[in-house]
Amino acid sequence: MSVPSAPITLTPAGTPPAPGSVPAPRRSVDWRLRFVALSLIWGFSFLLIKVGTEGYAPFQVTFGRLLSGTAVLAVAMAVRRERLPRSGRTWGHLFVAAFFLNALPFSLFAYAELTVPSTLAGICNATSPLWGMALSLVALSEDRPTRRRVAGLGLGFIGVLTVLGAWQGFSGLDLTGTSMALLASLSYPVGWIYVRRTLAGSGSSTLALTGSQLFVATIQLAVVTPIFTSAPDRFPLTPTLAVCALGALGTGLAVLLQYGLVDEVGPTTAQMVTYFIPVIATAAGVAVLGEQLSWNTPVGALVVLAGAALTQSRAGTAAGPSRRVAGRGPLTRG
Repeated sequence: MSVPSAPITLTPAGTPPAPGSVPAPRRSVDWRLRFVALSLIWGFSFLLIKVGTEGYAPFQVTFGRLLSGTAVLAVAMAVRRERLPRSGRTWGHLFVAAFFLNALPFSLFAYAELTVPSTLAGICNATSPLWGMALSLVALSEDRPTRRRVAGLGLGFIGVLTVLGAWQGFSGLDLTGTSMALLASLSYPVGWIYVRRTLAGSGSSTLALTGSQLFVATIQLAVVTPIFTSAPDRFPLTPTLAVCALGALGTGLAVLLQYGLVDEVGPTTAQMVTYFIPVIATAAGVAVLGEQLSWNTPVGALVVLAGAALTQSRAGTAAGPSRRVAGRGPLTRG
């Protein structure tokens, strides 16, 4: 969930350094451990959203999440002495990107989890690569359909119908909450494609653009939240800690972890975290929150992930937006 948050990679990651360049310093923590940590953080994000909404309104959960995540990235930018973008045009594009990649999907997931289990929200999040492939075929001229990718899209669609129990007429399913979760997943690739078209080559570093984007999203929620919600009269401990962890870990630290993975092992390996998120989200929802799980939910989730994997496979070229747009990409954690 993810991302997840500012998805901007200005050059393909994982490529050999240019002749004469200084090699990147060796990481103190093995990338496999960071991969596991990232999977756990994003997988548990849906549980944290559910717990947060038990004490706060959805917009308040999103605002607290963005505020905490922005604080983490602000510290990282200060340590690395990163400069904010100076171009007004860049800030204008960041405003749009912040809406589609942060403010809108984060709020939709929070509202969705008022009525749907966190397990279902996590599985809906896994449909982002499917939406991304479908949209990229229309919006990005360099992304051409192949039989494998079209088959993956169809397989993923079947998986979604399986998760939702279409043969039962969607009985027992909250259609409003489920629709919000699916729209949140659709919002991510809309944002990735916009970023890919507008912010690549802006001259600012990825971290600076990421921090700036989260800051803009925080401002957006700071304006919207008081209009639609009243100030909380109390701050319950558990929901408050959940919101702070959701922002500091799931939106701040997770972004830094993912960028490190993309730089070290490349986007193809890094984006594999996508396929662990719904598994962890489901396990957490069942084990911690006691959510019920029918057979069609895990079976449909596996079909969705298989379809997503097919849509991302394309030999010899970048596999859709995720290969050029890192951060939340199909690595979103919701």
